[in-house]
Amino acid sequence: MTEAAIIADIKALVEEKKCGPILIRLSWHDAGVYSTGKLAGGCPNAAMRFTDAGEGTFGANAGLPTVAIPLLKPISDKYVPDKISHADLWTLAANVATESMGGPHVPTRYGRKDAASGADGVESQDGRLPGPEGVDHLRAIFHPKGFTDKDIAALSGAHTVGSCHGDRSGLVGSWCEDDRKFDNSYFKDLLGKSWEPVEGCPMGKHAASNTIMLNSDLALLEAPFKEYVELYAKDQDAFFKDYVSAWVKLQENGCEGLRDTL
Repeated sequence: MTEAAIIADIKALVEEKKCGPILIRLSWHDAGVYSTGKLAGGCPNAAMRFTDAGEGTFGANAGLPTVAIPLLKPISDKYVPDKISHADLWTLAANVATESMGGPHVPTRYGRKDAASGADGVESQDGRLPGPEGVDHLRAIFHPKGFTDKDIAALSGAHTVGSCHGDRSGLVGSWCEDDRKFDNSYFKDLLGKSWEPVEGCPMGKHAASNTIMLNSDLALLEAPFKEYVELYAKDQDAFFKDYVSAWVKLQENGCEGLRDTL
């Protein structure tokens, strides 16, 4: 069946290119523009494919149009648009990547419509996509998307994989020592390591392991987020359960008429 073939191709890509983290980021930034705040609207519609204007030009999305989307091109050329939309493919790719790196199974529903041009995306990243800031900023970004403080903590756990790249964010470093293993190490490290401020950068660094935590990560050590950090550090199953719940909500925000099958 087509879905199984697409999943097999994504698994092979992740194994060959070790690109799981950026596929997760692609889906997150595609779907994460949704908001019910002052800047309402937005949905996962693969608008980043267009780099003349809109989401494909956002600084927060640096590296996605030039690295992530080209990585998926052999698969999209094979299946889009006859079998699956770009937006659904990005969603599925992130979920397959998560499980391929040791994370939980994430159910995928289908039916997202692709943007026809950059104009079909949102007008700005401001107020929609998070930066490396503190508690008030996290709530200002995530609460209008319908997320709770627990959801914010759980979604932050995706930083257990991947790293910051200087040519994209201006920051450099991985959150965890094994940045291709999706587990609860992020929460263990957040609690268990000491994070020294880096002058001129919104992050802390653990010298011995050369890993980092952004200020938005360190904000989770404040109440009430810390109780969830402590829970997830000791109970990976609890993290996986809450992560899947919040992540599926993120991927489906702003969507209508999604179905269980292709």
